[in-house]
Amino acid sequence: MRTGAKLVATTVLTLLAAGATIAQDWPNWRGPHFNGSTQAKNLPVKFSPSENVKWAADLPGSSAATPIIYGNNVFVSSADPKNEALVALCLDRLTGKVKWRHAVGSGYQPGGEGNKIQMDDRSNYASPSPVTDGKRVVFFFGNGDLAAFDLAGAKLWQRNVQKEYGDFAFQWTFSSSPQLYAGKLYLQILQRDQPVGSRGKQGAPSFLLALDPATGKELWRQERPSKAVMESREAFSTPIPHDHNGRKQLILAGGDYLTGHDPQTGKELWRWGTWNEGHREAWWRLVPSPVAGAGVVLVCAPKRQPVYAANLGGTGDLTAAAPAWKSEDRSPVSSDVPTPLFYNGKFYVLSDVRRSLSCVEPKTGAVVWTVPVPGRQMCWASPTGADGKIYLINLNGDVFVMDAASGKVLAENAMDAEGAEIRSSVAVAHGNLFIRTKDKLYCVGK
Repeated sequence: MRTGAKLVATTVLTLLAAGATIAQDWPNWRGPHFNGSTQAKNLPVKFSPSENVKWAADLPGSSAATPIIYGNNVFVSSADPKNEALVALCLDRLTGKVKWRHAVGSGYQPGGEGNKIQMDDRSNYASPSPVTDGKRVVFFFGNGDLAAFDLAGAKLWQRNVQKEYGDFAFQWTFSSSPQLYAGKLYLQILQRDQPVGSRGKQGAPSFLLALDPATGKELWRQERPSKAVMESREAFSTPIPHDHNGRKQLILAGGDYLTGHDPQTGKELWRWGTWNEGHREAWWRLVPSPVAGAGVVLVCAPKRQPVYAANLGGTGDLTAAAPAWKSEDRSPVSSDVPTPLFYNGKFYVLSDVRRSLSCVEPKTGAVVWTVPVPGRQMCWASPTGADGKIYLINLNGDVFVMDAASGKVLAENAMDAEGAEIRSSVAVAHGNLFIRTKDKLYCVGK
């Protein structure tokens, strides 16, 4: 009996330890809960490039991609302007030293336009964040290159989505991060149905793609219809997994609609919209991803438009249903670029257009507090919640640490210089902050 009890106790402790390890990782762009939050504690408040820094690693170029952390590995997507390459990197979490590096692509463009790493002057093809399930890590780049490696760096497979499914039809450099969930790899392509210059083609469909993460082979492709027109069909968001009352789903935002999909088949479970009724504004491309919590899912209408909350749990076409709530016109609860955060039972909406941070009640949309965001530059990176704090980073690389309960600014930490164009969110893993600047990655900890 004692031996059996000891075995059970050992097994329980092992499982608990494994669970703790998983909880400490940051395996995808929005973290372990797909909402920008983690339960990490004892994180630093004040830091600089020379204070509370465990290591700083040089990067080959800039990128809006957030670093992904699993175990002792830090995975980073990067552009390499010097070599005109798109790079997949793995760093040692303890030292910052490069474990492996692969050039995944060289910037394929329609019509063989050359060896480029970007399509426009505001971003580059390395903007999507990588994703890992602990067995493999997948890198996607805005030129369509999609590649998987094992954690030791051996390439498992590679394909180019744009070459195989048709040239992307986007006004700006395409950026949607891949997602691993329920044993499948997902990628959304929500695009125009007409050419944009030399890119795309008339009647191009928008779709959700599911692949076998072990081989890269297509499992299914679910087309996603939309009544949106022109640029309003374009979405730079990422599909977000959510389990509501035992119903697993992937939530997509874009093309003037929110949709929930069965992760196993891609079938559309429900649809809600729209923030673009009437004359159908043609220039409302969507950047923020959806975020779910407390029975609702938020979507941020573009530019200075309101935030909408849709009730989860419905089935079929819900477009005639009223939203659970919407923020008021000209309210500070509005976001054009950053994805909101769900943390400790509250939504936090970071507004780049209003330069404010708001704490919002999920059920009613009541604003608990709104505070101005310091600094002269906008925050385009999405907020991170951990240790009772909200971490924001603006385009200049200034990291603001805010108290989650009150919105009080606890610290302003300059990590780069003016004009750095930082768009990568702060990641939290194993008791440290991982902060990407223009050409460095910092591991910050007490």
